[in-house]
Amino acid sequence: MTAAINPARPPYLPGDPAPEAETARMVRVDHAGEYGATRIYDGQLAVLRHGRARDEIRRMAEQEVRHLAAFDELARARRVRPTLLHPLWHVAGYALGAATALLGEAAAMACTVAVEEVIDEHYCGQAERLGEADPALKDRILAFRADEAAHRQVAIEHGATEIPGYELISAAIKTGSRLAIWLSTRI
Repeated sequence: MTAAINPARPPYLPGDPAPEAETARMVRVDHAGEYGATRIYDGQLAVLRHGRARDEIRRMAEQEVRHLAAFDELARARRVRPTLLHPLWHVAGYALGAATALLGEAAAMACTVAVEEVIDEHYCGQAERLGEADPALKDRILAFRADEAAHRQVAIEHGATEIPGYELISAAIKTGSRLAIWLSTRI
């Protein structure tokens, strides 16, 4: 096999995943990420019974459900198995959402900002690696990236960056998100 995901890149080296395996890993990790996002919002909505941010969180949650459905379909169509860590993300996502919501609406929104910043980097990198090799997947990733950027902006408008300890909360959530991406890509 000499084809690479990005035709401009040289062929992959021995030990590197084949292009098909790399796209399968992309679908797997993106499916896991969208599932995690739905669980974060589930946890937040369970805690935030009312308030000015609740309606925005509900709207973002509905969009994440649509993203998850799209990756469910992609995974089925491409015969990509879900991450084996799915049960962990079920619990961890909900716990993160509930914990940040217990700190208040702005902390819940800070969670959104942190996660979406990591996802923006992640989706951007995937689109770059895909090049023109899989335009349908690249288009989907870029469309979802735009949605995630909009979520980030909504969260900022709801005071996410103004809470005491924002930098600490953001750094912890970003680290956890990057670890979840790394693990879900591989397991």
